Amino acid sequence: MTDTKSLPALPDRLSVNPRSPHHVADYFEHDIGILVNGKERFNVEEYCISEGWVKIPSPKALDRHGQPLMMTVKGTIEAFYK
Repeated sequence: MTDTKSLPALPDRLSVNPRSPHHVADYFEHDIGILVNGKERFNVEEYCISEGWVKIPSPKALDRHGQPLMMTVKGTIEAFYK
């Protein structure tokens, strides 16, 4: 188990996609967990704590570039280091 007190605080908004302006690779050196309404989600692509949403990929639908379409799930969002 790593000491989470020495890790930097997680930002309000973060994205896994390197093409996003909200992607910061330094945070992904450690495992990050996301709770949505008290339930841990494992397929989160982007989150925003202050606005209360996460974006998850659609299981089948693709956009014209072949990337999965993102669905927005709203609720209480908590981000933490595992």
